[in-house]
Amino acid sequence: MDADERLLRVARTWGHGDPRVERAVARFSRVGEHGAIWLAIGVAGYALDKPRRPQWRRATGTVAKAYALNTLIKLAVRRRRPELPGLPALTSTPTQLSFPSAHASTSFAGALAYTQLGLPMIPLYALAKALAVSRLYLGVHYPSDVLAGALLGTLTAFANADRRSALAREARALATDPADRAELAALREELDEMSPPWPPD
Repeated sequence: MDADERLLRVARTWGHGDPRVERAVARFSRVGEHGAIWLAIGVAGYALDKPRRPQWRRATGTVAKAYALNTLIKLAVRRRRPELPGLPALTSTPTQLSFPSAHASTSFAGALAYTQLGLPMIPLYALAKALAVSRLYLGVHYPSDVLAGALLGTLTAFANADRRSALAREARALATDPADRAELAALREELDEMSPPWPPD
């Protein structure tokens, strides 16, 4: 038994025993399926924060991108989900592919992207960590799946933030020179293409 499986066995046995608690954790974990809770936060921000709708579109797009990259990696790696003798998984899963964890990828992408928009860091990361750890508690991911997912989500959010910042700096520089208005328009189009495909205001 390797370290990954030993740690999973600890997570799958510690704090168990009460079926009500296990069912509650399973229900909680489902809000992170396909990044649902993080996409919902982004849509709510888009609806309520009208002056910053472009930023909310891009932040929500970061979550969607993390999920898409996670899916591509899962299909390439094709690691099977854990099967611990005598310790079955406590919830169903959309697929039998395990690496990396989409819950962790979307959670850490969303936590960073929305923190950069000014939402409080502590509750966002508390939610992200709780959703990631719930996958271990329920026995549907190895610890390395969760760590890889958290890293993927964080890097995706950082990469999107760096790209947007670079484009914004270039746009501000161009805006001071009337001769460069055409290039400024092209930059705006590139920024728009980084957004999810829902209708503009």
